[in-house]
Amino acid sequence: MAKDPPSFKVGVATRAFTPPEPYNWRRARTHQLLTSIWYPTAPPSLEKPQFIGSPDSPFALAGSAAPDAPLAPKPAKFPLILLSHGTGGSALMMAWLGTALASHGYIAVAVNHPGNNALEDYTIQGFSLWWERARDLSVLIDFLLADPMYGPHIDASHIGAAGFSLGGLTVIEIAGGIGELSRYQDFCNSPRKDGMCVDPIEFPNLLAKTTDLAKTDPEFQAALREGAKSYRDARVHAIFALAPALGPAFSAESLEKISIPTAIIAGTADATVPPDTSAKFFAAYIPGAKLTLFTGVGHYAFLDTCGDLGRRSRPDLCLDPAGVLRDDIHNQTAALAVSFFSSALK
Repeated sequence: MAKDPPSFKVGVATRAFTPPEPYNWRRARTHQLLTSIWYPTAPPSLEKPQFIGSPDSPFALAGSAAPDAPLAPKPAKFPLILLSHGTGGSALMMAWLGTALASHGYIAVAVNHPGNNALEDYTIQGFSLWWERARDLSVLIDFLLADPMYGPHIDASHIGAAGFSLGGLTVIEIAGGIGELSRYQDFCNSPRKDGMCVDPIEFPNLLAKTTDLAKTDPEFQAALREGAKSYRDARVHAIFALAPALGPAFSAESLEKISIPTAIIAGTADATVPPDTSAKFFAAYIPGAKLTLFTGVGHYAFLDTCGDLGRRSRPDLCLDPAGVLRDDIHNQTAALAVSFFSSALK
């Protein structure tokens, strides 16, 4: 696939947004939505390599960007793309896509989902109340449109969302899909269960702990009932889901009601979220969804490229199957995203 040349230098900034209470923080310690923002900046800005962890020994590489550079003066407004990270990940692990989108004229904003991000302790609620992540994105839109720096430069009629793994589920939720924990549990108790029914490395015994909490904790029981609701945000006009997780949690009926352009990307060698029960399932029932499968690619190829520390300490996240070059997958996927959003957000 031909790759369009970037049009802009990339700036990067962080924001900490505080929604009004009550807010379901999912027992997280931090009561703020911590975000990373990538955006088009003016040509004099100097891009520098960005890292996750120490620059001397980074866990992963986070692209190149100019910290706190001014927004590009033209055009007057830019489309907005919300980014949602995967289970136990972080906003910065979406930097490869955020920087690519910004270089092509988008403001891309990734949020650290409470109770489910690597910046602090994980919580059962953060890992199991998936629909609250969609609420995070909706609240983020509110804050961004009101932000004195970014709000005046966002084209509110051109908003999309992209997410990886549980973040892929998140963007499907914000498009109107309804994923319920009980459906997922039924799947994992059936002969059809697959790699999605294995506890994540980040949270041993999660499935058993979630089941126990659902039986004993009234607050958690009430929160689970919220999962049957729709979290459709009509301001989001297109979604791009990377290896979206937990297809069995969704009814076909809710997916059939999704009415916005949808692109789904996955790898055929994904054992963590097997495409047959998730990516292909979503593509089969979301009207008009376009599915792209990368042959021989695993689940974590859609994370940032790791440094030596990451490859040594988390080979499960950082090492790809033989013959797979993560940077190449990123370049191809980013090109698909730019092409998709440029068409879907006309």
